[in-house]
Amino acid sequence: MTKQTSKIIELKNVCKSYDDKPVVKNTSLSIKRGEFVTFLGPSGCGKTTTLRMIAGFEHPTSGQVLFNGQDITTLPPHKRNINTVFQRYALFPHLTVFGNIAYGLKIKRIPDGEPFVNKKGQTVQKMRKFTKAEIQAKVDRALKMVDLEDYGHRSVDSLSGGQQQRVAIARALVNEPEVLLLDEPLGALDLKMRKDMQLELMSMHQKLGITFIYVTHDQEEALTMSDTIVVMKDGQIQQIGTPTQVYDEPANAFVADFIGESNIFSGNMVKDFCVEFVGHRFECVDKGFKKNEPIDVIVRPEDIRIVDANDSNALVKGVVQTCVFKGDHYQITAIIKVDEEENEMLIHDNVKVDEGQTIGMYIKPFDLHIMHKARLINTLEGVMYDKGIVEMCGGRFECNADLEEGTPVTIKVDFDDVEICDDEEDGVIGATVVSSMYKGSYYQCIVRTDDYYDFFVDTDYDWLKDDRVGIKIAPDKIIVQRIEKDEQNA
Repeated sequence: MTKQTSKIIELKNVCKSYDDKPVVKNTSLSIKRGEFVTFLGPSGCGKTTTLRMIAGFEHPTSGQVLFNGQDITTLPPHKRNINTVFQRYALFPHLTVFGNIAYGLKIKRIPDGEPFVNKKGQTVQKMRKFTKAEIQAKVDRALKMVDLEDYGHRSVDSLSGGQQQRVAIARALVNEPEVLLLDEPLGALDLKMRKDMQLELMSMHQKLGITFIYVTHDQEEALTMSDTIVVMKDGQIQQIGTPTQVYDEPANAFVADFIGESNIFSGNMVKDFCVEFVGHRFECVDKGFKKNEPIDVIVRPEDIRIVDANDSNALVKGVVQTCVFKGDHYQITAIIKVDEEENEMLIHDNVKVDEGQTIGMYIKPFDLHIMHKARLINTLEGVMYDKGIVEMCGGRFECNADLEEGTPVTIKVDFDDVEICDDEEDGVIGATVVSSMYKGSYYQCIVRTDDYYDFFVDTDYDWLKDDRVGIKIAPDKIIVQRIEKDEQNA
């Protein structure tokens, strides 16, 4: 199907906060007419809130929502040519399938004839309800679209989950919207039904030719169904691209980690076209980084080829820890030992190897994805509470600085100098685990304080998302620098 290039939905610098807590942050994007666009991200990333602002169920704290170039930011949902299918379908259990689909048509008003000028000189548009015959024809057409022609008389409670989902879609389509919003509509279905409905939705999108905007946390769904994927994290867009682009060319370590399986390592860009990680140097295709700049390296498991340990193509060697058959490939975990540090490499290959076997690994230069690090050190501002005590993030930490009380300061703490406590009360301040990413030999967690500062923490443990934890830092690990007056005024 040929896509038109005109924009149907635009978000311009859209922000949404609840009780001063930002949920969507300065989001801008354009959606083309006829596209299948998926908002993808973990729970709490802002994807459903963004969808609800497009639908009109939520209004942005700031920014604009445009539909066909017109500002609809504050327009109520029923006045937008947009319909929504919810995760739980929201069907009326006391109505038949026909009654559910016809419900919106029965209360809708449409123009009756041409506008006319009344006695007061005002232009007036007479409105009317749909006739029974018109409603019957529209519902029959909607039922046919979703292959439920013979189900109009049935109670919705007698239908399977997949059939109920199709009724919900028919109820949205019967109003002939230009945009159909789908908020995790397959979430309540079993795995086989989900896969079947993915194909049905794709077929329906192709037949109807209207714009679909889909919300999911399921990466496979997004990769299977979408023309365009919008990857979100913490209320911000991380990447917009085709399924191939976001998988093969992830914009950052988060996207690589969230979509599909990835090996993610910390490394150094030695020079143009040369990167060092897991204790070895590799040829790559990247350039323009600073010499010896700390970077993240991403390698997809299927891009690693197993060769004999003594093969001249072996760029690095490792010892097989596990080898599990997955149907179309073997999933292999190999340990690359560098001094006392063990780095874990995940490999997908069609070669069977034995546990304990030493293998060689070859990676093509263009299969190494080099990323700038989001942050190199935790840096925040605070104030001296007293000599030897600095106040930051709502807590008072002992430090080795002897600056006077009230001195504004910059505080720096290395990732591996932040200690996470399982019991919040054991820390100086409390925080919530936002994410945890495995980096071959350690985990990098992000923990968010109650005043919304994100600490990056390198740890040996995989902390669970949304866990409450405590944070403490040894006094000699806190670097404190006075903020000079000219810096404050800058």
